[in-house]
Amino acid sequence: MASAVDAAGDPIPTSAVLTAAAKHIQFRCQEENVAFLKCKKKDANPEKCLDQGRQVTRCVLSLLKDLHQRCTKEMDEYVGCMYYNTNEFDLCRKEQEKFEKKCPLE
Repeated sequence: MASAVDAAGDPIPTSAVLTAAAKHIQFRCQEENVAFLKCKKKDANPEKCLDQGRQVTRCVLSLLKDLHQRCTKEMDEYVGCMYYNTNEFDLCRKEQEKFEKKCPLE
């Protein structure tokens, strides 16, 4: 895996990318995720929560783009390790540490 973004600079939300960015997603997109989960709990009809789902998606994609712009090398190395090791955190701690040091939770 060469990069976490495509040629246009848009994030590619693979499982390795999403897993590597999980802490950031939890922190930055918490409000959107909570609103989506509350909607789903209130009404099981998938159509009722499309707007909240779009807001979650928008938040995550924006976050991924921001992370990749701020710490390209560290994110690519961490994502590459996660991809190669089938998302096993224990095998990528060194890359995770570098990524989280360069792009701490804000």
